[in-house]
Amino acid sequence: MTYLLFLTLHLFAALIFIGTVFFEVLFLESIRQQLPTKVMVLLEQGISRRARQLMPWVLLVLFGAGVAMVWLRYRAVLASPLQSSFGVLLGLKILLAASVLGHFLWAMWLFRSGRMKAGYVRFIHASVFLHLVAIVLLAKGMFYLNG
Repeated sequence: MTYLLFLTLHLFAALIFIGTVFFEVLFLESIRQQLPTKVMVLLEQGISRRARQLMPWVLLVLFGAGVAMVWLRYRAVLASPLQSSFGVLLGLKILLAASVLGHFLWAMWLFRSGRMKAGYVRFIHASVFLHLVAIVLLAKGMFYLNG
């Protein structure tokens, strides 16, 4: 029952985080050409402010539940991850997730230090977007390719 709770929390936090990144990459970029610059700046500031308030909590739940799930069910698999395709894929998924967390922490540092620039925002969004696509594919593949 505890594992199911952590799985549910992990999935909902992943939905929020992945949905936010997908929205920013797939929608906001195309909207940019359709809105006046002042409106777009206000929209981005509002979204950015809300994301900086909400995302640390979402990531805390996402990573906390993920760590709990690994501890409860998969720590033996990760003790020797090369012994199964599941272990390899789970290990890759964890490495990519750690990289996403690193991107997030880097972005927060850039914002707090006043060094965030549009180029960094685009790079971080694109990189995290690609990481998340890979994580979703690995998450599905872990159970499909298990052997």
